[in-house]
Amino acid sequence: MSAVALLGGWTADALLGDPRRGHPVAGFGHVASRVEAAAHAPRRGRGAACVAALVGGTALLAELAARRLGRGPVLVAVTWAALGGRSLGTVAARIAAHLHRDDLAGARTALPALVGRDPAALDADGVARAVVESVAENTSDAVVGALFWGAVAGPAGVAGFRAANTLDAMWGHRSDRYADFGWAAARLDDALGAAPARLTAALTAAAAPLVGGSPARALAAARSPAALAHPSPNAGVVEAAFAGALGVRLGGRLSYGGRTEDRPVLHATGRSVAVGDVARVVRLSRAVGLGAAGVCALARHAARRTGR
Repeated sequence: MSAVALLGGWTADALLGDPRRGHPVAGFGHVASRVEAAAHAPRRGRGAACVAALVGGTALLAELAARRLGRGPVLVAVTWAALGGRSLGTVAARIAAHLHRDDLAGARTALPALVGRDPAALDADGVARAVVESVAENTSDAVVGALFWGAVAGPAGVAGFRAANTLDAMWGHRSDRYADFGWAAARLDDALGAAPARLTAALTAAAAPLVGGSPARALAAARSPAALAHPSPNAGVVEAAFAGALGVRLGGRLSYGGRTEDRPVLHATGRSVAVGDVARVVRLSRAVGLGAAGVCALARHAARRTGR
């Protein structure tokens, strides 16, 4: 039943997208903001306690709901709420539509819905590159990771992973406010995202021919020194695999909140990203999501058959 439920949650996201009202992730973010306002201090221990309470509490609520309402229905609902694959593709396509109309201002305005970097100085290809990198990273964070932890630990795994990922997005910044308080959120997200990121890279390589790419090239890029030198141990592997599959060059200089950051160049032999690559990365992301749903459902089915 759990395998079917995972597939059901993925299908609900693919067909319906995010819940239109009362999104649980948004609700969790509101609670986390209130906790931060009440408990913030520039200390790692304080941040770790908040992370443990929020992530552990969310996982516990999902487990209690599963025991009361049935694991299958709750796993469907939690997986649907946690996944963001359809919304990811929709936002990327909206930005691409602006670019195809030569509406750079509109594309820049829409970009913050997908990625946190500064859009003002980006040209059309720069916006396209930002979209490709964000779709790649979020395919792991917002799709594969939730499915993976659903296969491992059911509703509690999905809910806990999504809670940790959300806290990393909120608190895992390299800034004065979050350098210590957000340390635990960033480290937990890295730990929980490690295996899903490698699965994402493998599935990206397998799906590379669907976008005219080479599986070998995608795998080589994911294993390259540049991927391992990325500030994020998980995003680097995933973005490099996507770069190799698409035959493009990612990384380099970025600007966040007025701060410039030079990141390793991923798949340096690839060409520059062009506007047309947005449609390709969305197609690749959807294929990876479908593959992850199948692999994770099979893994969950096999585990239940062996009594694990």
